[in-house]
Amino acid sequence: MLKRLFATAAVMSFVGGVAFAQTPAAPAAPPAAAPAPAAAPAVPAGPPVVAAGDLVATAKASGQFTILLKALDAANLTAVLQRNPNLTLFAPTDAAFNALPPGKLDELLKTDNAAVLQKLLTYHVINAPVDSSKIKGAKGGVKTVEGAEVQLDGSGEALMVDSAIIVQADVRATNGTLHVIDKVLIPSDVPQLASAAATGTAAPTSAVAPTGAPQATAPVNTPAAGAAAQ
Repeated sequence: MLKRLFATAAVMSFVGGVAFAQTPAAPAAPPAAAPAPAAAPAVPAGPPVVAAGDLVATAKASGQFTILLKALDAANLTAVLQRNPNLTLFAPTDAAFNALPPGKLDELLKTDNAAVLQKLLTYHVINAPVDSSKIKGAKGGVKTVEGAEVQLDGSGEALMVDSAIIVQADVRATNGTLHVIDKVLIPSDVPQLASAAATGTAAPTSAVAPTGAPQATAPVNTPAAGAAAQ
């Protein structure tokens, strides 16, 4: 099932390559309107994460992703992130998971909620390599393995995915790229996660509003569509 999930996402998202969706120009703001504050520069919350094998081994070696690893086990996704190549993982730290609404994490880790947890976690995975060079100077959506798009924004001082800041980019694991993020990403197409999104812990996929002139698109050169279904 999981192999089929990745293969389906590959076919939907990456046949012929992926480019960030062009962000349409917003209407000119009234002269008196103050510009929105830029995102603060990314400041790593802990020691730098160092590649130590595959994506899972790298997360384990860091010590900052114990909740993410527990969740991957509960959703039967650990082996998927160990064996599939050319993945991009946006990895929330333990602090990011602990910022979820009280009781939400415990609820997600219950056996009965495995399907919801799987959708949450696969929303953090792109079935193609996306490093910081492809995010900088671009703004738009890229489809995740979950099916919904994350909004990547490299137009400001900090690199963003939805409302999360990428506090450390480009950790090169043997089977993909890990980006450390400071918030849990919440897909907007999962009603059971609506309360988590409403707290401001993470934004729905449509939360990044277009601002100013269109940003330059950054094409993503991706592997063959079936590569992830190994």
